[in-house]
Amino acid sequence: MFFSSLFRDGPEYIKRTQTPFKPTQATLSELHAVIPKHLHQKNTLKALFYVARDIICAVIVYKLGWMIDPFAKSLVDNYGVSSTVGSLVKWGLWALYWHWQGVILAGWWCMAHEAGHGSLSNYSWINHFIGYTMHTFILVPYYAWRSTHHAHHKATMSIERDENFVPRTRSDYGLPAENIAHISDYHEVFEETPIYSLARVLFMQALGWQYYLLTNAMGSPMYPPGTNHFQPSSPLFKPHERKGIIASNIGLTVMSSILYLWTKQVGFNYFFKLYFVPYILANHWIVMLTYLHHSDPTIAHYRNKQWSFLRGAVSTVDRPLLGWAGRFFLHNVSHDHVAHHLFSSIPFYNQPQVTEAIKKVLKDDHNYDSTNTFRALYRTFTQCCFIEDDGDIVFYKNKDGKALRVLAPDACDNPPKKLV
Repeated sequence: MFFSSLFRDGPEYIKRTQTPFKPTQATLSELHAVIPKHLHQKNTLKALFYVARDIICAVIVYKLGWMIDPFAKSLVDNYGVSSTVGSLVKWGLWALYWHWQGVILAGWWCMAHEAGHGSLSNYSWINHFIGYTMHTFILVPYYAWRSTHHAHHKATMSIERDENFVPRTRSDYGLPAENIAHISDYHEVFEETPIYSLARVLFMQALGWQYYLLTNAMGSPMYPPGTNHFQPSSPLFKPHERKGIIASNIGLTVMSSILYLWTKQVGFNYFFKLYFVPYILANHWIVMLTYLHHSDPTIAHYRNKQWSFLRGAVSTVDRPLLGWAGRFFLHNVSHDHVAHHLFSSIPFYNQPQVTEAIKKVLKDDHNYDSTNTFRALYRTFTQCCFIEDDGDIVFYKNKDGKALRVLAPDACDNPPKKLV
C-alpha cells in the first residue's frame, strides 16, 4: 500500500483536474481580517534560537561525519567484521550523513530566505547578517538572489513579469498553430526516452540552481542572453542594489578561498564527502521545492489583464515535503507556501496558523497536494511542457498538446481589482 501510494496522484490534485478553474473571489481584505495580529509580530530571540539550532545540527552531523571512516575501519581491524560488511557499513553511514546534512543545509537556505524577507527580526541588520552569512556558507549570493526573489513575490505567476519558472510558449518552441498542429508535432519536440528524461531531471536537481544563477534559466525571457546573478550591472538589478551584489560576490570569493584552504588541509576526499555532496543535495531540495511551488499542470498562470497580486499568490501549492523533517529543518517553506506568498513578512514559525486561517476564506481555492513529492516532480517535469501564446488565464500543456485543466465558462468575466 505504501509503495503504491508513491506512484499515485494525491486526491486533491485529481480533484483539481476534474474541476473547471475560476479565479478566487476572495479579497486581500478578507484574508487580512482572519489573521490574528500577534502572528505578525517578530521575536528576535526566538529567531536566533532557530538559527542556533540549525547551526548546532549541522555541526553535530559534521562531527559525526568525521567518525564514519575510523568507525568502519575499527569494525574490520578490531572486531573481526569482514571487509565487505565494513564497506557496506561505511557507505551506508555516509549515505545517512549526506542525506541529513543536505537537508540541514537546505534548511540554512530556507532560514536565509526568511531573513531576506525581513521576517526574523525588526532589526534589518540582524536579518541581513543572518541571511548573508548562512547563504554565503552554501555559496548563495544573498543580496543578488534576495533582489530577484522579491521581484518574484511582487509578480508571482505573471507571465510577463514573474522572475522564476516562467513557462515557455508555443512559439518559443516553434510549434505549429493549435488548429493545424498534429500530435506528432508535439512528440517531435517533447517526447523523450525515460532514460533521457531521468538524466535531465538529475541535471536540474544537481546543478539547476547554479545554472539558474549563472544563466537565468527558466527566468523571465524579457532579459537578454548572458543575464546572471553575479554581474552588478545585470539588468536583474536596480542601480542602488549594485553595492549589495558586489558584497555578495566578495562573500562568495572569501568562502571559496576558505573551502580551498580547508581542502588543502583535509584532502579532496573529505572535502567531497563532508561538504560537496551535502551541498549538491541541499541544492536538490532547493530546486525541488521552488520548482514544485509554482509549476503544476493544475495551477493557472496569468497575463496582465487577469493577473493580480492575490491571484498570483494563491496560484502556488502547499506540499508536505519531507513530512516532519520539512517542518523542522526547512521551516515550513513548502508546507505553508501559499501563506508565505500572501504574508511573507510573517515569521515562518507562525505560518502554520496562517495557513489554517486562510483556508477558511479560500476554501477550495487553497491548493494543497499530498502527492509524493518525487512523483510530483516527475509529473511536472514531463507534463508541464508549454503554454499558449494567447489567453489571459492559461495552464501548462503536455507532450500531446493537451491541458489537464480547463477554464470555467465565466472564468474571465470578472477582471481582478489590482489593489484587493
